[in-house]
Amino acid sequence: MRRVRTRQPKLIAVDGVDGPAVLAAARAALASSTPGATGARGGMSRWDASGIFQDLAVAGEEAGVPSARTLLLLYAADLAFRLRWQIRPALAEGRTVVVAPYVDTAIAFGRAAGLQAGWLVNLFAFAPRAAERHFVHPHEAHAAGAKGGFVGFACDRASGGGGGRTGRRMLEETAAGLRRTAKQNASRRHAAG
Repeated sequence: MRRVRTRQPKLIAVDGVDGPAVLAAARAALASSTPGATGARGGMSRWDASGIFQDLAVAGEEAGVPSARTLLLLYAADLAFRLRWQIRPALAEGRTVVVAPYVDTAIAFGRAAGLQAGWLVNLFAFAPRAAERHFVHPHEAHAAGAKGGFVGFACDRASGGGGGRTGRRMLEETAAGLRRTAKQNASRRHAAG
């Protein structure tokens, strides 16, 4: 009898500041982790699955300008929604899930906005650890105009907040924070492997 080798389901995180680049990298990660059977063996969970940010985008001026802390609380609520309705059920069915973006993006944005690392780590402590972590580092010129992702959205909305930082400055600092996290992650993998 011939044994069929099956892949274990896993959670794959793709983080970065450029929404379209993160989405493209997530699709590539899904395709490489589930060759030949993308729909049956895996899926993708994208930010704003809950619609929270869509609602915020169409809110009138009377809603005010949200702080970076508020945006991160909303991101955490959206991630909890994604875990409950998309990620955990797919993993339980034996499917691989690519999450784009995941926790590292939100933490890097929070640090760029001046929030304490401990508060951010505690905020996202509920999120399971990803089996694989991918970081997307677009060209700086492209990242400066990043749109379509959480970081671009948050920097547009929280401009003027975050200790007087501009949206562009927060975006640049978020990208720098993700580069540091990627470097630390690579060092840990190298030391372990």
